[in-house]
Amino acid sequence: MNTSSIVPETDERAALRDAVTALVSRYGHDYFVEKAHAHAEPTELWKELGAAGFLGVHLPEEYGGGGGTLGDLLVVVEAASAAGCPLLMTVISPAICGTILARHASHEMKQRWLTGIADGSLKMAFAITEPDAGSNSHEVTTTAHPDGDGGWRLSGTKYWTSGIDEADAVLVVARSGSAPATGDRKPLSLYVVPTDSAGLTWQPIPAALTQPEQQFTVFFDDVPLGPEALIGDDGNGLRQVFAGLNPERITAAAISNGISLYSLEKATAYANERAVWKGVKIGAHQGVAHPLAECYIAVAQARLMAQRAADLFDEGADAAEASNIAKFAAADSSLRTLDQAMQTHGGNGMSLEYGLADLWFLARMLKTAPVSREMVLNFVAQRSLGLPASY
Repeated sequence: MNTSSIVPETDERAALRDAVTALVSRYGHDYFVEKAHAHAEPTELWKELGAAGFLGVHLPEEYGGGGGTLGDLLVVVEAASAAGCPLLMTVISPAICGTILARHASHEMKQRWLTGIADGSLKMAFAITEPDAGSNSHEVTTTAHPDGDGGWRLSGTKYWTSGIDEADAVLVVARSGSAPATGDRKPLSLYVVPTDSAGLTWQPIPAALTQPEQQFTVFFDDVPLGPEALIGDDGNGLRQVFAGLNPERITAAAISNGISLYSLEKATAYANERAVWKGVKIGAHQGVAHPLAECYIAVAQARLMAQRAADLFDEGADAAEASNIAKFAAADSSLRTLDQAMQTHGGNGMSLEYGLADLWFLARMLKTAPVSREMVLNFVAQRSLGLPASY
């Protein structure tokens, strides 16, 4: 299957893609599923990705990274997913947390965390969603109150926090208890909280997802934080967090696109081998070929959009519109492509042996997270089309 002619890459990025594919393919989808069913960390794969420089490819060389771009990380995440291992922690730890720290953390905080994030020896989770706030970050109620000694006491609850059980720290978006409010908007701040902190607990959320990373409700019960926990400026967290939200959308799109490429590879291989009537391969029938061709077109468009969003981000331009569109297009085309790949396999599409059905809920989840398709449509309607705000 030709996957490179429409979405051009430099020789360096093509070599990066080949190297990631070779590494991850040694583990493969069976390894991913084994870890997912056991709710176990893919430790061996993660360590190899880190040691090879892939997890920190976009982070500053000064702090152990490769000095590359988000576009390079996009290649890493997509290639790993296309090789059958769509790891959500690649979006969370290096893309969201790593990028925010690289842009806004102090030198000391970067030294403490970025090197480990880059080489895979440390992981950082991200906690922003709350049970009653949902997509409205202005309604976050988790609050950091000043303790009188330059630090804070953090209290509140977060929801659908991925992988905190395997993380060394969690980056928390919380209300600032010391910064003044601006109108009706409550100021937010960002804090790095080690996961062994007193008062920090979590409980798993039972979910249909087949993935190594579990989801959790996280409780902060008067967690003590020192002055060093604050990222950047107190009360300026909303602006700072957007340094991570566009990379989140772009790399989430990369996972979706990787699932699409994986699914197409499976479907076309099966359609080229399977014969039912008079020895004719099923791929010769337009009823099979045309839907797969349409999926290929949709995936090519989604990949181009994701690459464009990464380029804008790396150029320092406003990447919000492109990032949202990329995530939207990739999630929709991924679910459609996976469904068509399963349909191409007939009854075998539902068999776990063929490595497609176990990706269904992950692909479906990416239509809702990290931002729902409805919120993307709201953004495009208001920001791109100039229509009245609905909320």
